[in-house]
Amino acid sequence: MFCLSIHSLEESNAARYQKEFEKFTPVCTTNQIEKCSKEELINAYDNALLYTDYFLTEVIHFLKKYDSTHETAMLYFSDHGESLGEKGIYLHGLPYVMAPDSQKHIAALMWFGNEMGKDINLKKVRINKDEKYSQDNLFHTLLGIFEVTTGVYEKEMDLLQ
Repeated sequence: MFCLSIHSLEESNAARYQKEFEKFTPVCTTNQIEKCSKEELINAYDNALLYTDYFLTEVIHFLKKYDSTHETAMLYFSDHGESLGEKGIYLHGLPYVMAPDSQKHIAALMWFGNEMGKDINLKKVRINKDEKYSQDNLFHTLLGIFEVTTGVYEKEMDLLQ
């Protein structure tokens, strides 16, 4: 099992990505963002996304090794979006009512190995990919994947049903 933590702009670049992933420069190198230009903040964020893409690719390659003997899947849901200067707003954490779409609409990715893919209606998942979902859907989707029998499971909240 893997645990992935993607850090926000408040943390140092070293915590978000390794130096070899610093492809976009110049970057913000302080957690005092008021000292950074918009370009430096966006570049730091883009480098973190580049590293995230690399990491998720590595997880998929790892899982593919076990695809013929296990049901493998990877679900990635960002914990929040990020504002990068739109309307003068940076970072995240505004109350939901006030938060811009850039903070509310998160990245999500699902990958299924061959065995797991046999149990999922992938056509339906593709058709529904642009619907609006929330973190609540992740909870019910994981219960469904792991076939947990519980009264709190709501099939209609499961992204794969």
